[in-house]
Amino acid sequence: MRHLIDPTDLTVEETERIVALAEDIIAHRAAYSEACKGKKLATLFYEPSTRTRLSFTSAMMELGGQVIGFSDANSSSVSKGETVADTVRVIRCFADIIAMRHFKEGAPLVASQYAGIPVINAGDGSHAHPTQTLTDLLTIKREKGRFDNMTIGFCGDLKFGRTVHSLIKALSRYSGIEVILISPEELRLPDYMLQEMQANSRLTFREVRTMEEVMPELDVLYMTRVQKERFLDEEEFDRVKNSFVLDPEKMKNAKPDMIVLHPLPRVNEITRAVDNDPRAAYFRQVENGKFVRMALIYTLLQWADENRPYERTPVFGEEYLVNEHVCPNRRCISSTEDVDQLFRRMPDGTCRCAYCETKAR
Repeated sequence: MRHLIDPTDLTVEETERIVALAEDIIAHRAAYSEACKGKKLATLFYEPSTRTRLSFTSAMMELGGQVIGFSDANSSSVSKGETVADTVRVIRCFADIIAMRHFKEGAPLVASQYAGIPVINAGDGSHAHPTQTLTDLLTIKREKGRFDNMTIGFCGDLKFGRTVHSLIKALSRYSGIEVILISPEELRLPDYMLQEMQANSRLTFREVRTMEEVMPELDVLYMTRVQKERFLDEEEFDRVKNSFVLDPEKMKNAKPDMIVLHPLPRVNEITRAVDNDPRAAYFRQVENGKFVRMALIYTLLQWADENRPYERTPVFGEEYLVNEHVCPNRRCISSTEDVDQLFRRMPDGTCRCAYCETKAR
């Protein structure tokens, strides 16, 4: 059974095929209006969502399918203590495919082990958000015409930004990618990701502290919110916050064909005046999300009917270490539910949790 838990669960070829299918859906929407007739999507959203949940719902409806599920876990048996494993074993009796958002990192991976139907990770904690990555890739393709040979700046909260983590993973498989990381020290990209990027011969990266110093170089600027609550010192936040607010003055130094992306919602990191700039692609990005999720749902259901095997070469080796370590991350699903402690051995000999990628102590 094929699932989408991490962006790298899809090969480069499969990713590009889904993006191409999304483009075909955009061009021939009527031809797909009954592509999933008789199928049901279950949306299991354990934390708030507007764009992602409605995007999945709209995607399935436009494919001719039906949608069931919940948008508030407190209205389900989760409020009674039901585990993720038990919930999906129940849901599989009613649905053909699941889209799950969960506040615990690794919850969709647990779901995929028990569901018996395709599971799509719609965001798990601060870990990963692979369908946002597909949305970003479709937007980049439609706006720039390519995935390779570009400079992309990621700005804001890079430490907890799951959309940033997922897109970097996806882009790292293409050649000619330069990543510029723009963030305060408190919100730098996690060390394990910096190490992976350093080991990737296809990708170059560097860290800076302001947008202004790199704006003329960028083909894509990916904005995220700098979160005040992440700072221990409010004075430090006040000192750096304006360095990470995009306004028309900063846009003056950008390339004429640079695009601005944002997973949304925004607060104040992009001023309203930027919305009128044709390079502001973030609302076009939202609509692309519906089309790429249509392509993904259609593809996973086809693969399920074909019983298509999982063929990707494992990144971290072929075997899990089972119950030999305990994950120290309290945001990990393994910290609250009765699941096997799964760890992957990294090339440097360390072990990382399969659910959340936290390093074993």
